[in-house]
Amino acid sequence: MPDTAPRPPVRFVRLAETDRPPIALSIDGEPATALAGDTLLVALLSQGRRVRDSEFGDGPRAGFCLMGACQDCWVWTPDGQRLRACSTPVAAGMAVLTRPPAQHWPMTPDLRESLARHAGEGA
Repeated sequence: MPDTAPRPPVRFVRLAETDRPPIALSIDGEPATALAGDTLLVALLSQGRRVRDSEFGDGPRAGFCLMGACQDCWVWTPDGQRLRACSTPVAAGMAVLTRPPAQHWPMTPDLRESLARHAGEGA
């Protein structure tokens, strides 16, 4: 059954540089589009209201320092590689996850509870 819950408006709205070529990528298995020269942070926040969920807390994260120093914008590739969303340029065909892949962390009761709590969330 498709997710029909209303989604909040996106966090970033592009006002300039709209003539750059589009680039297709995948975010959490869903198709997405960014523009050439965008960072993953821009791509993620142009699609929704968060970059990722904190693996050590209970809240969504949207980046903090925006210059690669705070570690608040880590995202993952499907094979578990971590990327800083604020300083990683988008590449055609790129796939990113806003939660670590299941095999990335050992399954603990807290992780199992967090994954269950966030299962099926849209953004």
